[in-house]
Amino acid sequence: MQNAKCKIGKGSAFRILHFAFLILHSFLIAALPTYTASAQKQKGFKLTEDKQKKQLNVLYNGQLLTAYCYFDSVMKPVLFPVNTIDGITVTRGYPLQPRNGERTDHPHHIGIWMNYESVNGLDFWNNSTSIPSQNRNKYGTIRHISVRKGEQKQNTTSISAQAGWYRPDGKKLIDEDSKYVFTVRGKRFIIDRMSTLTATEEDVVFKDVKDGFFAIRVARELEHPSQQKDIFFDAQGNKTDVPRLNNEGVTGMYLSGNGKKGDSVWSTQAEWVQLTGVMAGKKITIAIFDHPANPGFPAYWHARGYGLFAVNPLGRNIFSNGKETLNLTIRPGNSVTFRYRVVIESGNTITPQEIDQLSKEFNKK
Repeated sequence: MQNAKCKIGKGSAFRILHFAFLILHSFLIAALPTYTASAQKQKGFKLTEDKQKKQLNVLYNGQLLTAYCYFDSVMKPVLFPVNTIDGITVTRGYPLQPRNGERTDHPHHIGIWMNYESVNGLDFWNNSTSIPSQNRNKYGTIRHISVRKGEQKQNTTSISAQAGWYRPDGKKLIDEDSKYVFTVRGKRFIIDRMSTLTATEEDVVFKDVKDGFFAIRVARELEHPSQQKDIFFDAQGNKTDVPRLNNEGVTGMYLSGNGKKGDSVWSTQAEWVQLTGVMAGKKITIAIFDHPANPGFPAYWHARGYGLFAVNPLGRNIFSNGKETLNLTIRPGNSVTFRYRVVIESGNTITPQEIDQLSKEFNKK
């Protein structure tokens, strides 16, 4: 009798295990399509907003390419950081995410941004938390208002953002309506920005000055090798020292559409400028494109060897040594639109011929 109970017990245990296996097998089969669908959703672009951190992340295949950041401390919305398709960060980390060996000058140079040094006499470009409180009345601030996600396709997505350009007393000078379009083509990351600036209640004058307008501050490796130190002053007379640093691993070089190279690109006109270098053992290309519909086309380039890569269509009197003057003025209720493109590629140096083709393609937009 005892042996019979044992046989029944073993048989019952086998049946229980077999039944459990069948249930588990059925569950896995049923879950497989869900898992596959979930994996497929990770392919291509995805936008995720973290309102607590005040940023909207732009992901591609689950990896961060950039983020639209509207931190209160930065004084304007920025794209930060900016990464290649394979995860190399091409923007400087300081002051938000400082890295060893990089420069700590110009704390207002963050990621990719757009603003200007003289708007109705106020300096929007140089504003940062480093400005002494007694001087804050000389600086303007671009404040984020709202951001909206666009359609998220596999190889392209977009966001629309609204901001205001404010005086220190809180009065709004400009309504800004911007659209960012992000595209991936192979190892090429393309950022298009179209921003419409509308004057609110008074004339808005962009005086011809040096510091502006659409810019990226690049990583140390993409700076020009340099043995010199520099001292820069903003419109309010504040001094910034740019010290001489070790050039090990510093590989950047500018080339403009008009054939200018290196530091000679600064204060010259061109439809595009590219910056090439090496990071993490890979060739890197960053190119910025002006657009024929922009005021001041073709723009002057405020491209510095220490890592500031900017296009300035509004500083004509400064860059032309007084031969030209623009002083762009927007009447109340009127608008001006600016269009720019940034192309970032790793593992390859884009040839000038390819850059020309990309420029012609952008010109048609």
